[in-house]
Amino acid sequence: MVDSVKKETRITARVTPRVQATLQEAAELSGATINQFIVQAALKEAHRVLEAERIITLSARDAETVFNLIENPPAPNELLKAAALKHKQYFSESNSTTR
Repeated sequence: MVDSVKKETRITARVTPRVQATLQEAAELSGATINQFIVQAALKEAHRVLEAERIITLSARDAETVFNLIENPPAPNELLKAAALKHKQYFSESNSTTR
């Protein structure tokens, strides 16, 4: 016998009667069931949160500064040189012990 794959999962939430009534009314006005309404609203908010975390918005001036720094990076300072040397030493030692 082959196990069937569940295509849907259940999400439950406890709400006050007042919240349920509000959600029910909004769902009815939009022509959806309360479950459809809640899922769509939650999904819309999830997309908004994810987009806000994944997209960085810069002013034109800030974007110009970033692009200018990418195209014309400043010379490395002493701290950066020391960090690069430490990184190189660490990984060259790591590689020699794993051979």
